[in-house]
Parts: sequence; C-alpha cells; structure tokens
Amino acid sequence: MKEAVRIQTEDFSQDEEIAALKGSSRRMGGIGTFLGCARDFSEGRAVEQISFDAYGSMALSEMQKLRTDAIERFCLLDARIVHRVGTVGGGDNIVFIATGAEHRVAALEACRWIIDELKQRVPIWKKEVTPQGDSWVVPHP
Repeated sequence: MKEAVRIQTEDFSQDEEIAALKGSSRRMGGIGTFLGCARDFSEGRAVEQISFDAYGSMALSEMQKLRTDAIERFCLLDARIVHRVGTVGGGDNIVFIATGAEHRVAALEACRWIIDELKQRVPIWKKEVTPQGDSWVVPHP
C-alpha cells in the first residue's frame, strides 16, 4: 500500500486513494475530497504547462505534520495527501486530499483546512509556462 502522504512525479488514482482511506476504518461515515487540476488559462494568459518544484524532505515533513494536525484538530479517522512535482499539462491532476471522519462536517472542514494550509506552509513552488514566457506563481489560498 502506498504511503498516506506522498510527493511524486507520476499521476495518482483518486479511486485507489479513496479505497485506501475507506479501508482504514469501518467507522467512517463521511469522506471529504479535494482534487486540484492544472488549468490551461490563468491571469488572462494561455498556459502551456505548469512546473512544480519542491524542497523534497522539508515539503514531505510539513505535509505529514499537516495530516497529523488535521487528524487531531478535526477528530479524523484518517487522511491522505498526494502532491505531484515536475511538469503537468492542462487538465492533469496536481494534488489530492481525502479526509475521513465519523461525520461529513468534520471530513469536509478538514479537507478545506488542509489545502489552505498546504498552500501556505509547504515549500512547493509553481511555475507557469506561457507563450509570453515563464512566471513563478505567488502562493495563495
């Protein structure tokens, strides 16, 4: 089974991630998910591709802390966080978060909290490649 928190170059399967989450507890009554995808248009410009770079060990460590913090803060039964690095094209998957709790409210609130915190705390950088040139994107929630 794949680790619950990962940074990887290859695509991921949402179905496999949800199955792994569901398999961790039969008490799970609600699952919240977030899937971040690459857009081919941003800030009024066509985007040919997006490149993600990470400070590997620090990014992974911070993502693991986010998972632990979310489990404690929202009384989750489990959580999974996967983020891609490298080059992705329009429509490709970038990040997937799945949270499981006894009830839907905790799962949904935790999912939103994780993606907002990930954008602020995890050292992953995004560069958009456009016909006008490359530009690094400033993180925002």
